[in-house]
Amino acid sequence: MNALPKCEANYVSLTPITFLKRASMVYGDRISIIYAGVHFTWHQTYERCRRLASSLRSLNVGKNHVVSVLAPNIPAMYEMHFAVPMAGAVLNTINTRLDAKNIATILRHSEAKVFFVDYQFVPLARDALRLLMDDMQKSGSPEMSMPLVAVIDDIDSPTQVRLGELEYEELLYQGDPGYVPGEINDEWDPIALNYTSGTTSAPKGVVYSHRGAYLSTLSLILGWEMKSEPVYLWSLPMFHCNGWTFTWGVAARGGTNVCIRNTTAEEMYKSIALHKVTHMCCAPIVFNILLEAKPHELRHMTTTVEILTGGAPPPAPLLEKIESIGFHVVHAYGLTEATGPALVNEWQKDWNKFPREDQSRLKARQGISILTLADADVKDIKTMQSVPRDGKTMGEIVLRGSSIMMGYLKDENATSKAFLGGWFATGDVGVIHPDGYIEIKDRSKDVIISGGENISSVEVETVLYRHPSVLEASVVAMPHPRWGESPCAFVTIKKNYGDVKEEDIIQYCHKNLPRFMVPKKVQFMEDLPKTSTGKIQKFQLRAFAKTIAISENGNSSNKKSTQVNREQPRYYHQTGSQILASSRL
Repeated sequence: MNALPKCEANYVSLTPITFLKRASMVYGDRISIIYAGVHFTWHQTYERCRRLASSLRSLNVGKNHVVSVLAPNIPAMYEMHFAVPMAGAVLNTINTRLDAKNIATILRHSEAKVFFVDYQFVPLARDALRLLMDDMQKSGSPEMSMPLVAVIDDIDSPTQVRLGELEYEELLYQGDPGYVPGEINDEWDPIALNYTSGTTSAPKGVVYSHRGAYLSTLSLILGWEMKSEPVYLWSLPMFHCNGWTFTWGVAARGGTNVCIRNTTAEEMYKSIALHKVTHMCCAPIVFNILLEAKPHELRHMTTTVEILTGGAPPPAPLLEKIESIGFHVVHAYGLTEATGPALVNEWQKDWNKFPREDQSRLKARQGISILTLADADVKDIKTMQSVPRDGKTMGEIVLRGSSIMMGYLKDENATSKAFLGGWFATGDVGVIHPDGYIEIKDRSKDVIISGGENISSVEVETVLYRHPSVLEASVVAMPHPRWGESPCAFVTIKKNYGDVKEEDIIQYCHKNLPRFMVPKKVQFMEDLPKTSTGKIQKFQLRAFAKTIAISENGNSSNKKSTQVNREQPRYYHQTGSQILASSRL
């Protein structure tokens, strides 16, 4: 046995780049990308990616150089998931809802060599580049350099907006269509750099390997049971964990990517009906967008659309509602450090005989590990002992396997803390059921400790979502003079529902929850603060809850305040006046 060595014939480094070459050979004439009035075949997409990789090489982009992109779900964003690693570089997709300061920080930290910017975000990118230039001048760091900037004009309706001389399509067509990418000799080489959303802490640069991206992609295709020739709607931002690896996965299945700029009800329903969409991914917040669609936004759905959802625990009542209108939901759980989804709620046939409400409850669980994880468990983080599989005892969810990140860029301390005793500690609190399925109960920072009792905010939110008036709900800890902490609920009410009072919600909770879990305060809001991927930013709500002084009888001493502190705004788009006031670099 020891005389059988590895060689080029029996050992090849794993990389998702190979999915594109295979798609061009096997599905060459099949439609690969649809965007407005533009479409490409897999043969054309492969050629375009080779051209772009060639052009990047001509710009002296090479191994481990970072190429950043600030763009919505458009063809260029998809193509760069193959073209950048084909040039030996590392792709950094930037959250389009960050402000200029955060973007400048990412460009500086990643040392981006090239910065692609969609025409829509040129004003934002211009401000970020100014900040980056100012920082370089102040620091006097000669080793720092500004990235080359290229604008991605709209391929369907060109705008001629520019930021410098380089433009994506022009750069692409200057490339060699016969370019042959170099072999990936080490599957541990980095392929992508993604920055965490920063819902609980400062964003960190998470590095993925070719191996991890490849294996995670295969696992999700299998776990979701995605068949060949899917029509995939890009309702999930590609900048979020590389679209949960489906940027590569759709190519692996020879599918069609339906790209949309905006995740609106009208755009999604129109795309579903027109292109016969079969699959889509999204955070639970998108369910509300679909459910709250106006009559003129709706389209007739002829077939069931498969949805893979994650990013936040979806309440069972919300799952029941979305499935009643023609969608079939599979629940997943993951985080940036796990290359997207790490657990998938694989459905078991025996569950089909259960009542609908019980099925929704089972479906709301996060599930079991994807195939490329060696293990997933719930442990007492202090002793690293597994908690009982009773569905009640809470601990921290831990993971280990080939789809876990390489580590945090330039942060050895944070990397070592994350990899605790041979496991990746997620920071999420959960339970493990007798059947091995894991269920999240909270983020470790979101558990409410009231009078010595641990309260899962997720459990309280699930009850709130069952109230017929509630559209969205989030529960956080609020200081209490007697119990230390008490639950504070932030809710948004469905449009045109009518008058709903705080007492109505509290009384409903009293009927459905133990007394100690009932919110002491209910704050009505027009909208809850969220990250770009639909996660509710509880750190903002916690900060607001601290400003609400609660006495022992539960009366608020600050009833006039009804808005979250907007010093940290939900979205970071500039206003029209700011854009018009911007001058060219």
